[in-house]
Amino acid sequence: MFKQMILATAAAVTLAALAGCATGAAATGSSASAEQAVAAAAEKLRVAMIDPTPAALTDLVADDLSYGHSGGRVDTKDSFIGDLIAGKSDFVTIAITDQAIKVVGNIAIVRNTLTADTNGSGKPGKVQIKILGAWQQQGGRW
Repeated sequence: MFKQMILATAAAVTLAALAGCATGAAATGSSASAEQAVAAAAEKLRVAMIDPTPAALTDLVADDLSYGHSGGRVDTKDSFIGDLIAGKSDFVTIAITDQAIKVVGNIAIVRNTLTADTNGSGKPGKVQIKILGAWQQQGGRW
């Protein structure tokens, strides 16, 4: 059960962009510059997940976030941020590898491997999962 919770938590955090994140540099011009802007936004989210603040997370996560966990729980923007701030979801380290980004219009598909040390609700754990995240450019920002 604990392993499932950690896996679901890690996936939830990484997929915070599922409904579209609302930060990062505007992606104008070439596909390469759009991919760089998405990568920068994803990195900001990774850092904010390790050292969460309400201001940073509010700026990064889309208002209409909806993430369904494997156990059936659905996170909203408020519950996602609240769990990180309260330490229910606690990421000590997060390493992202094998990242690939494809931008089509105002949508970006981000695939990667997330490896993390966790301490959710005070219980140490480790996780390594493959992630598929969908990001949406909103208001000129990823």
